[in-house]
Amino acid sequence: MKQTFGKNERLCSPTLIGRLFKRGSADVHTFYLFPFRVLYMYDTTPPPFPQLLFSVSKRQFKKAVDRNQVKRRCREAYRLNKASLLSLPAESRPSYIAFLYIAKEISTFDVIETATKQSLNRLLKLPPALRKNQGQ
Repeated sequence: MKQTFGKNERLCSPTLIGRLFKRGSADVHTFYLFPFRVLYMYDTTPPPFPQLLFSVSKRQFKKAVDRNQVKRRCREAYRLNKASLLSLPAESRPSYIAFLYIAKEISTFDVIETATKQSLNRLLKLPPALRKNQGQ
């Protein structure tokens, strides 16, 4: 399996991003796992790969260099550990995922990678009833 993070795995559609960040939506689920807040959503016609978005607050990190460094670390951690998520069938894994970085300081790659692994494991262990009811 290739360990890449290509354009087809990035969440770029403004309409899908709007649906993912819509407040009070029953389709969107969330959990916190420091240093991330993870939002995820299922779709009736899932894409071949889960589409991801990494976001770092401009309010917390004023310099673009710092924001880019954190996003680079997050993407790399996902790229190295995405095989577990892709092992699920397309219908049972989240279609769209957003990782929001909520820490107030720049974390090391080890901290980010550990949190990414735990987040992906948590997405794998969702109850089957929750998976089936999504996207209807």
